[in-house]
Amino acid sequence: MPCPDVDYVSSSINRLISEELVYDIPSLKKEFDQLSKALTSKQRNIFDDIMTAIKNNEWGLFFVYGYGGIGKTYLWKTLSAAVRCNFQIVLNVASSGIASLLLPGGRTTHSWFIIPLVLIEVSVCSITPNSELASLLQKTSLIIWDEAPMIHKHAFEALDRTLKDIFKCHNPRNSNLPFGGKVIVFGGDFRQILPVIPSGSRQDIVNASLSSSYLWQQCKVHKLTKNMRLTVGSDASAIKQTTTFAKWLLDIGEGKLGGSNDGEGIIDIPKDLLINDHCDPIGSLIEFVYPSILEYSNIPEYFQERAILAPKNEVVGKINDHLLSLFPGDEVECLSSDKLCKSEFINDQFDANLYSPDVLNGLKVSGLPNHKLVLKGGVPVMLLRNVDQKNGLCNGTRL
Repeated sequence: MPCPDVDYVSSSINRLISEELVYDIPSLKKEFDQLSKALTSKQRNIFDDIMTAIKNNEWGLFFVYGYGGIGKTYLWKTLSAAVRCNFQIVLNVASSGIASLLLPGGRTTHSWFIIPLVLIEVSVCSITPNSELASLLQKTSLIIWDEAPMIHKHAFEALDRTLKDIFKCHNPRNSNLPFGGKVIVFGGDFRQILPVIPSGSRQDIVNASLSSSYLWQQCKVHKLTKNMRLTVGSDASAIKQTTTFAKWLLDIGEGKLGGSNDGEGIIDIPKDLLINDHCDPIGSLIEFVYPSILEYSNIPEYFQERAILAPKNEVVGKINDHLLSLFPGDEVECLSSDKLCKSEFINDQFDANLYSPDVLNGLKVSGLPNHKLVLKGGVPVMLLRNVDQKNGLCNGTRL
């Protein structure tokens, strides 16, 4: 009888590898054909550069640089489909949970690579050479890391040291290659959120960024500049207006406005973006975002297309209070609970441990256990706010 394929047997035993190989290949091929046809010339060049490194089984370290809307996520989806079509493994990770949701099969970097929460210059990831995760990383053809600039450089260096240590067992040469010889693509925009350094100066933040790491010198940087979102579902006048606004934001990010400065400057905000009502600015803002709110209060689509973002809890509270005052009827507060309350209707054999706080708090906000649901006049509009206002915890509004 023929000998069994050792790699196939080990892959079927390894749960992590099996989960990354269960994609519907025919569907992925159709998806890839559709995605690849719509690539721009610059996206195509980046795609070919990365795929060449994968096909040649060479190491590669790439950074795709560009602001929001230029098609980075689209490129990630195309690369993922292309790799998985060939029965290969690609790990899509992001520095934040929200960004990871936009990636096919995405997870956070800390979740996949077990990066320490407290990082120092010599940190390593908690991955042992003989673990299932190590075997998965060994078989991985591509790692895509989105929103990379917002993570401290020690996180990248920790993964670099860990992969070198794991892969040198298979080939000593890997210990001299970035990330043990893997093809890794970083993406993001250095004009957005950089690593958060408590009480850090501008110099401290720059020094903690990926561009200050020893790995940056080995990164091949690609730039995307064409904003793909501006031409989707808009007429000519709207596209022109949005293009002007996008250019203004980009100029701010690149430091072209405010004259010569050392990180601080005075920027003139366009008049059409300002709230001119000095007496009731919050009311004016609500009227602009939610015109005729009482007439459309029973239409979910009306609220799905609108949102008010606020930088501070204090402002969120004022907006919530103002919105509540617009609805007729009495205000009713429904408090949540983190534990089951016993009563005569509950069986003695009932196991309260089966119901975690996540289950009991069906309206949990940002992972906070205590909050309240405020209804007014029976209108199906939910205004969620944290009960523990004293400690300054996050509160928000959901419609």
